[in-house]
Amino acid sequence: MELIEIPAGNFRMGEGNRVVAVSLTKPFLLGQYEVTQGQFKKVMDLEPWLNKSDVQIGEDNAASWVSWKETTDFCKKLTEIERKDGTLKGNEEYRLPTEAEWEYACRAGTTTAFSFGDDESKLGDYAWFDRNTFYAGEKYAHKVGFKKPNPWGLYDMHGNVWEWCSDWFSGNLSGGVDPVGPGGGSGRIIRGGGWKSDSVLCRSALRNEFGPLDRGVLGFRVARSQSE
Repeated sequence: MELIEIPAGNFRMGEGNRVVAVSLTKPFLLGQYEVTQGQFKKVMDLEPWLNKSDVQIGEDNAASWVSWKETTDFCKKLTEIERKDGTLKGNEEYRLPTEAEWEYACRAGTTTAFSFGDDESKLGDYAWFDRNTFYAGEKYAHKVGFKKPNPWGLYDMHGNVWEWCSDWFSGNLSGGVDPVGPGGGSGRIIRGGGWKSDSVLCRSALRNEFGPLDRGVLGFRVARSQSE
């Protein structure tokens, strides 16, 4: 895992008339890239994208058709592996980012519709979305890291595959200090849009939900708690 340190800080989460103040009190690490097919297979010995439509097989292509449960199992297993080999220190562990952590990292200090600004015409420089995939005859999740990163060095935060977050979905955003979302629900939060998505669905604040066992243009990137 190639990880970027995300500093603690405050930001305004959401957009329009649905905005809440969020304070993240602890720095954390976040995957510079979405988890790839090669990484997922190495840890889990599973390839849920096999024999699915609209998939390009490749070690460096973003893993897709991954359920929320499989992402959390991946994080637990990777934590076990790296604790055994001494890579992790103290109480460090891999996990999914919270919805607030995800948007904070995606925005990277910006307040605009996208991490690069409001100019939708520039989205193709930063994201795989319907205009340069579906309508270009490349109907699949692409290799990670081929587009421009956001200001904090994170790639593919817009487009490529929707990314699972840890939170249960609620119609209301969870604000405040280190929010983790509601205590239950029927769907888990997904963020960022995917290669089938139009530009509107790739905005920094856009949120959606899927059931924990659902599959599709669904992938993830890992977060890692810092040692206290």
